[in-house]
Amino acid sequence: MSRRKASDYDESDARVRPSRKGTRPRTKDRPAHEDAEFALVVGVDRGRYTVLAGTGDYERTVLAMKARELGRKGIVVGDEVALVGDTTGEPDSLARIVRVEHRRTVLRRTADDTDPYERIVVANADQLVVVTALAEPEPRPRMVDRCLVAAYDAGLAPLLLLTKADLADPGPFVGSYAPLDVPYVVTHREADGTIVGLDDVLERLRGKRSVLIGHSGVGKSTLVNALVPGTFRSVGVVNVVTGRGRHTSTSAVALRLPERAGWVIDTPGVRSFGLAHIDLARIINAFPDLEPGTEDCPRGCTHDEPECALDAWVENGNAGPAGRSRLDSLRRVLRARTGTAPADSPEQDEEPG
Repeated sequence: MSRRKASDYDESDARVRPSRKGTRPRTKDRPAHEDAEFALVVGVDRGRYTVLAGTGDYERTVLAMKARELGRKGIVVGDEVALVGDTTGEPDSLARIVRVEHRRTVLRRTADDTDPYERIVVANADQLVVVTALAEPEPRPRMVDRCLVAAYDAGLAPLLLLTKADLADPGPFVGSYAPLDVPYVVTHREADGTIVGLDDVLERLRGKRSVLIGHSGVGKSTLVNALVPGTFRSVGVVNVVTGRGRHTSTSAVALRLPERAGWVIDTPGVRSFGLAHIDLARIINAFPDLEPGTEDCPRGCTHDEPECALDAWVENGNAGPAGRSRLDSLRRVLRARTGTAPADSPEQDEEPG
């Protein structure tokens, strides 16, 4: 049998092995998902997201996962997202989050002031409620100051919520924050479990998305259970030896107030609030009455150094009668960010982690 020459072959003799990956051409174009449904993320748990979709009588709770096209983009409580797939909310159904809408505000923190990795606590909140006990455990002003810095940086309105007023006079603590003009509410719990001051708290939360931050043991979960009956958030106790609370909440969750009056976002108790992500130059923006006095500051002034022009500006009465106390408060906040509070400062830092 004679062998065929190369010139005897044509394209009909070639066999093409079929591709195992299919024949659909690859494209970088992503679907627009124009029919996606709006939803609010109210809970996050190990890669599954609880979202509230729909409005009115068709509002429902849906379990969702993150679509592959979002890549490593994080999704947090408070995010407003676009939802596709099975959005019925029926048992065993699973929808897909295909888009995270623009975040109006973002509250961030780091593990400490040297950690370059920032963690988003919550998105799209309006108000940061710093919950602190007046006793058992003792208040930690520097921790409160750090939360205020984070609130100012994120564009959130701050609110101090002081608990356990039956154990200590709130006057001295409230007085130390008077120059900052931070609003506050005071509560305490009666023997029968009634929380005195709860109506004042509700009034401050009305119509807002409020995120609650505080040390373990300050009574945050107790407040949430009273604000949103039927929530059953775990309540811890304070160790009588260490004075620290035990972590009870393990993840953030958004809860709607009765009569749709607003939202509270309960977060796990924290023992530190790092601010490595915050630019010191932006903190002065939270003190608009002092900001004009920085025009004569030397280049790169931190506003907490001998050459700062704010001292002379305040002494000349340009900031009004409260100018000196306001400047002291600014520097207190700056030192909370930098960790440079004087060694003999009576302010306590946050708990060791």
